[in-house]
Amino acid sequence: MVNRLAHETSPYLLQHADNPVDWWPWSEEAFAEAHRRGVPVLLSVGYSSCHWCHVLAKESFEDEAVATFMNAHFVNVKVDREERPDVDAVYMEAVQAATGQGGWPMTVFLTPDAEPFYFGTYFPPAPRHGMPSFGQVLEGVRAAWADRRDEVAEVAGKIVRDLAGRELNYGAMDVPGEEELAQALLGLTKEYDATRGGFGGAPKFPPSMVIEFLLRHHARTGSEGALQMAQDTCERMARGGIYDQLGGGFARYSVDRDWVVPHFEKMLYDNALLCRVYAHLWRATGSELARRVALETADFMVRELRTNEGGFASALDADSEDGSGKHVEGAYYVWTPAQLAEVLGDDDARLAADYFGVTDAGTFEHGQSVLQLPQHEGVFEAARIESIRQRLLDARSTRPAPGRDDKVVAAWNGLAVAALAETGAYFDRPDLVEAALAAGDLLVRLHLDDQARLSRTSKDGQAGANAGVLEDYADVAEGFLALASVTGEGVWLEFAGFLLDHVLASFTDEESGALYDTAVDAEKLIRRPQDPTDNAIPSGWSAAAGALLGYAAHTGSVPHRTAAERALGVVKALGPRVPRFIGWGLATAEALLDGPREVAVVGPAADDPGTKTLHRTALLGTAPGAVVAVGTADSDELPLLADRLLVGGEPTAYVCRNFTCDAPTTDGDRLRAALSG
Repeated sequence: MVNRLAHETSPYLLQHADNPVDWWPWSEEAFAEAHRRGVPVLLSVGYSSCHWCHVLAKESFEDEAVATFMNAHFVNVKVDREERPDVDAVYMEAVQAATGQGGWPMTVFLTPDAEPFYFGTYFPPAPRHGMPSFGQVLEGVRAAWADRRDEVAEVAGKIVRDLAGRELNYGAMDVPGEEELAQALLGLTKEYDATRGGFGGAPKFPPSMVIEFLLRHHARTGSEGALQMAQDTCERMARGGIYDQLGGGFARYSVDRDWVVPHFEKMLYDNALLCRVYAHLWRATGSELARRVALETADFMVRELRTNEGGFASALDADSEDGSGKHVEGAYYVWTPAQLAEVLGDDDARLAADYFGVTDAGTFEHGQSVLQLPQHEGVFEAARIESIRQRLLDARSTRPAPGRDDKVVAAWNGLAVAALAETGAYFDRPDLVEAALAAGDLLVRLHLDDQARLSRTSKDGQAGANAGVLEDYADVAEGFLALASVTGEGVWLEFAGFLLDHVLASFTDEESGALYDTAVDAEKLIRRPQDPTDNAIPSGWSAAAGALLGYAAHTGSVPHRTAAERALGVVKALGPRVPRFIGWGLATAEALLDGPREVAVVGPAADDPGTKTLHRTALLGTAPGAVVAVGTADSDELPLLADRLLVGGEPTAYVCRNFTCDAPTTDGDRLRAALSG
């Protein structure tokens, strides 16, 4: 057996480097080997913090007999979906089309020409719950390949033809208007869980992009229903077990409808998006809970996900050692009444159990409870609760910690940059802005080449070999635009422009304005991936539309504005039908309908207190998608500052939209009113 994964940068691939399976990374050489041997390819896709990926590996990939069979009859290819979202997207689309569901680990059998013909996700070591065992699947595919090769080739060809026929062309449609956004809100209202917050049933995912749409819709229209759905969902999540009541930050999703038991992995992208959501909720309502959660989530990212190079790691595992040497899901986070008493003593343990919802029966497994923050009738002494929380956090820190996936993903770091920059600015936390700047600097130094092309990932200061996809260009540009608004440094707007020029040149269909997830010169797969719907993060399509629109507002660029409008045609088509799955597109459409507004704040000096006050007032405006520039009256740092003069020698703000400007103002209250949506 040859170990071909030992020199990979992906923590997920490295986790499999010592398997007895003769793994290959995704490469031309792997498929050439399949041609040479005349065998199919077994493609296994997962990621390092995926619980069931670990289970499949332990049960099957570490089993000598299973590995021997795999090595004899297949070329085995292991892919980290976070490094190669394009490969993942293409084959996941095939899995979902064939089976009606998908997920990870993903197991796909391919011809040597990379055409899929049999699919699945997790397979157990023995048949159960109607599922065949992994061994049965391997033997079945081997037999089909040996005895019915023509039939396999026919199935594979049909699947590839069907996938090719699914290409989208929504970009040529008109932009969404009032009617489509109102229909989207109505659709969300129908799917809203009024009892528990959120949308749909179990499992329940944090709907961060939908909440951004609801907040923007409320700001633009005054819809109290939209605000109520956003507020109640955010409160339910923050009080539930999906939120880490001790250390801050959110788990990936809740396995139940009530947000009680999370799937314990913590992803950078979820926490970046939710940090921003709660900061925006505070901006809209002044909610103290929203303020606390935004800051705790920001602090969690900086404390537990920041890398030595200044970027942010991808994720923390769901599993960790439970004290007996076994890796168990949630072991780091759950508590029993006895464990509380051991740390706190009997009196404080009883109080903690009441306050955090820890019961004798437990809310999780084996009498353990996930900490929550139930609604209480009585009043708790704040200092005593804080002491309890800190002692529990200190005790938890002595437990074996979950593993961390240290790779830096460009797109997710772009989301973190935007969240930390804005949260730091709103709450006067310059350390958070500095963390955003450091991550932005790493993206420029390490991920951006001299043609302003992005690498998808890096690890330990080494850029990965995989090219950035559309979401990388769009989300990093979004982060840089936030830095430009918060810091007033024009270089971030320039870098955003470089990235968005690539979006126009390499990811956009010239005729329709539709967007592709991979660049025109990217590796050719069986289909060029293209998905406008949001999943765990904004789709590259809607993220690009948002960044293009923001950049156009900053610069007045007609090509970028036009590209944003053409891309938003998909929101007109999908928004009224599937609003839960195009939330960021709907949020961007709200910005388009509002202008978006362009705010320039000029002052006599960079450190002038009055300028800083007006600048912060501008940043706290709730007008959807508003962009902000700040500088001195003679500055050429940002385009919006051109020809802006002081009024009476005082710091002055200018607000414009749709080629029309309000009268300049030196009054913070007037500026606040002008940006209140």
